Amino acid sequence: MTAPARTAAYHAVRAVASGRFDLPAALHASRAQLADERDRALAAEIVTGTLRWQRSLDHLIEHFSRRRIARLDEEVVAILRLSLYQLLHLTRVPASAVVDDAVDLARAARKPSATGFVNAVLRTTLRQRNRLPLPPRPTDPSNRDASLAYLGVTHSHPDWLVARWLDRYGFEDTERWVRFDNETPPLTLRVNRLRATREQAVAALEQDDVDAEPTRYAPNGLVVTRGNPLRRPPDGLVFVQDEASQLIPEVVSASPRERILDLCASPGGKTLAMAADMNGAGAIVASDVRPKRLSLLQDTVRTAGARSVSIVRVPRSGPLPFAAIFDAVLVDAPCSGLGTVRRDPDIRWRRQEGDLEILGRDQLALLLRAAEVVRPGGRLVYATCSSEPEENDRVVANFVGLQSEFRIVNLRTHRSAAIAPFVDSEGFFRTTPPAHGLEAFFAALLTRR
Repeated sequence: MTAPARTAAYHAVRAVASGRFDLPAALHASRAQLADERDRALAAEIVTGTLRWQRSLDHLIEHFSRRRIARLDEEVVAILRLSLYQLLHLTRVPASAVVDDAVDLARAARKPSATGFVNAVLRTTLRQRNRLPLPPRPTDPSNRDASLAYLGVTHSHPDWLVARWLDRYGFEDTERWVRFDNETPPLTLRVNRLRATREQAVAALEQDDVDAEPTRYAPNGLVVTRGNPLRRPPDGLVFVQDEASQLIPEVVSASPRERILDLCASPGGKTLAMAADMNGAGAIVASDVRPKRLSLLQDTVRTAGARSVSIVRVPRSGPLPFAAIFDAVLVDAPCSGLGTVRRDPDIRWRRQEGDLEILGRDQLALLLRAAEVVRPGGRLVYATCSSEPEENDRVVANFVGLQSEFRIVNLRTHRSAAIAPFVDSEGFFRTTPPAHGLEAFFAALLTRR
């Protein structure tokens, strides 16, 4: 009988490959099939790791099978990918069990003629796993073709993306970046200061057999070092949020008695951080366009006890239903997500280079809408979790070219010490994996004259 975790992982990998689900949705569906928490954890590890190393795995499949991936059945490709990932990256998993389950999965997928092929590819790979035919690290990084093959194939990233990073950051930093993306990220929490201080939260977590330590940069962040805080009752004490994401509200620098608009607020982490900065005095309007996102936002705000937050659904296009009354507006824009490839490895395969220009136009349109509701003298913060200029610097430059009432503020003059390590030469907030060991986030602060 095939291990339940592998069966669930197979269906999740297939769902992502077909485009029916993204990774979070596929993992959610796989968890529903498994009663045992250990099976859920193993399935999640297999699916996430398979997507993370997909290009390297495909390279090996093609080498050992002597067939192009495009000529293989999709079901067989999924079985080989997830099985090779286990054989090469999960040292505690018995190889014989992986191979046997792969053969059983092929039968269950109604591909009985492929069982011998699957078995042969996996066993051949096993015999050569100490000398895998992957592109080596180039002795001369100026050899662009060799560098791209190593960074793209061996470290499992699309060529177009590593080429961009190579051109902007050089070989050494790009190598650090792709290695970072292939690490398993820690579980990072943000303490809800409406409920507790960071020290109080650490003590409360310890009572639930969870150990955590302060994040390096975010003033209210915690990194979990032992235990699972997600098993705690949802009491609003802490929320899951990447450390780089936690720093964006520092750019907004909300103050008591201000009126703040968080335009793309769901799931609500940045909204809650700003509410805490305001000490509950003032008003925050948190908005989104999709009903499901609004429902998630409502749950977050209710659990956190953020009484100063009002939730409003806004239209997808056209003027916003507000006057120019806000002291600050945060536009945490929908983006490619290419800055969060470590946490969401499927993004590297779902995105294409041509997406960036389209996303940039949408982001500019959203920023222009938001600008209309900033009061004179007020602040407009534009943020993304993208690494790419088309969604970041270029959007801001295009915006100020169209909106003469706004000027860019050099964040070197900003009052928040927390963002100082991340201000670049242009005065923008920018985190990168090689420089900071954080996901790639961007933010710009503008003021209205």
